[in-house]
Amino acid sequence: MNDRPEADWDPASGAVQNDQLAAYDAMRERGPLAYSDFLGWSLFRHADVVRVLNNDHIFSNAVSRHLSVPNGMDPPEHTGYRRLVEGYFGPKRMDAFEPQCRDIATSLVRSVSRRNEVEFISAFAESFAVRVQCAFLGWPPEMHELLRRWTQNNRAATLAQDRAAMAQIAAEFEGFVDGLLRSRRVSGAPACDDIIASLLQERLAGQPLRDDVIASILRNWTVGEVGTISTSVGILVHHISGHVDLQQQLRAQPSLLPAAIDEILRIHGPLVTNRRITTCPVSIGGRTLDAGERISLNWIAANRDGRVFADPDVFRLDRNPAVNLLYGAGIHVCPGAALARMEMRVVMEELLERTTSFQMIADKPPTNAVYPGSGFATLPLYLR
Repeated sequence: MNDRPEADWDPASGAVQNDQLAAYDAMRERGPLAYSDFLGWSLFRHADVVRVLNNDHIFSNAVSRHLSVPNGMDPPEHTGYRRLVEGYFGPKRMDAFEPQCRDIATSLVRSVSRRNEVEFISAFAESFAVRVQCAFLGWPPEMHELLRRWTQNNRAATLAQDRAAMAQIAAEFEGFVDGLLRSRRVSGAPACDDIIASLLQERLAGQPLRDDVIASILRNWTVGEVGTISTSVGILVHHISGHVDLQQQLRAQPSLLPAAIDEILRIHGPLVTNRRITTCPVSIGGRTLDAGERISLNWIAANRDGRVFADPDVFRLDRNPAVNLLYGAGIHVCPGAALARMEMRVVMEELLERTTSFQMIADKPPTNAVYPGSGFATLPLYLR
């Protein structure tokens, strides 16, 4: 890279982490592109992010040092794995899983509603995320706490950019999966029993999936699902707690929930960034980047871009859903979007139906999450 500037910002600084939304908004309005040692080149504007998403031959997803199936792959390798993965998120599987998801949500709502005052993130949002993920994958209840701790450790290592810890955490997850694979092979469980047993039966180009490929698929689902779902539920409840009219409208008209959920999560995105790497020289924002440059797509800033969303802080149900980047776009659009949407709809239906109100506690304000997380680390609430 010629004429590389000094760092334009520090994404890990306290100033950014204290209020990620405001920091990313400010960076977007300063310019379309900014450099940091932490993230490489960051893009903040909606049009630039969409350009990257729709040009995967220029902006590669093969950025990880570790096997990442299918997220960290490009065509043609990506294509077969992506088709295989999409098969696990079809309408029939979602319809079959919804009652189990609802049972989990109902149980948790009953548990926290007895307390009146609750720290919502740890008592509900995180528990819901790990329980539904384990239920969807067919993992035993003893995995709940292991998965919660693993997710927290993974986030901490990512913020610290501790490569050794990140490698150890990846190996720990592979250990979880290895144990589950061994038990399925010993028991001879049929594919209908759970997703791991089903993955053991899959064939790609006539060959069974290697164990490390299965572990990578499951790790990508788990990293994407557990952290994002817990964050999203916290953001949704925080927003609705602060907007009483909207809360009552959604209680009276739960059919509005799907659109309302997508709009709330546009305003305050649960996912901060994704990575790409340039495959050739390319001009962005008046700069020329060489091949091999790291690109970070800032989803939060792009989805709050006033060039696309008039009054971006304002909740509106009449926005064009096609430009909402909540689940990405292009060939790497989130394959689990149908599962995430169903889970969030169900959990919000149960929360609204089985309580009469939830509101924040004046003398116990929420605390913000830090990168790579978004949303809230704590969210004290009155639930009635």
